[in-house]
Amino acid sequence: MKVRDSGMPEESVWKEFFNIDLILSELEINSKVNNLVEIGCGYGTFTIPAAKLINGTLYAFDIEPQMVELLPEKLKGESIENVIIENRDILAETTGLPNNSVDYVMLFNLLHHAEPIDFLDEAYRILKPDGKIGIIHWRSDIETPRGPDLSIRPRPNQIMEWIDQQKFRITKVPFTIEPYHFGLIISKH
Repeated sequence: MKVRDSGMPEESVWKEFFNIDLILSELEINSKVNNLVEIGCGYGTFTIPAAKLINGTLYAFDIEPQMVELLPEKLKGESIENVIIENRDILAETTGLPNNSVDYVMLFNLLHHAEPIDFLDEAYRILKPDGKIGIIHWRSDIETPRGPDLSIRPRPNQIMEWIDQQKFRITKVPFTIEPYHFGLIISKH
């Protein structure tokens, strides 16, 4: 199921909205991560740099066929061979990955979905114990040049309320990622 109020501007415009290195660093995506799942890989804005940082496989999923079609050539151009790309509606079909099989799940700018907990549930299913979920989303306390309508943007405290304390612990409380985002990290019990 496509996330409401989605859509992507031109890639050159999209990249300008993120400090990619800072985001990956703050969300602890580094060489300690083996297998990583990116739900909603889009243009590969985070896929390519994250794949260079981790030690295992990056599973990149997107619901939009045209996004998935663009990525292989970019990966080839960067000589990146540790990414598996799949066009898949992970909420309707799951990721297809085994239970307890990955170290990290990236949920970037997705939790404005009508049922955001569905993303957390799938992440919980595939994460190993102590595996992490890195979350970023567009801030709602300032004007941003992009992002979903303010009325459906989750606020940090709202995301904190969605987290099932029986399943997850807060690893890094919500923090601002200048200029347009906030982030947090949670870990599977």
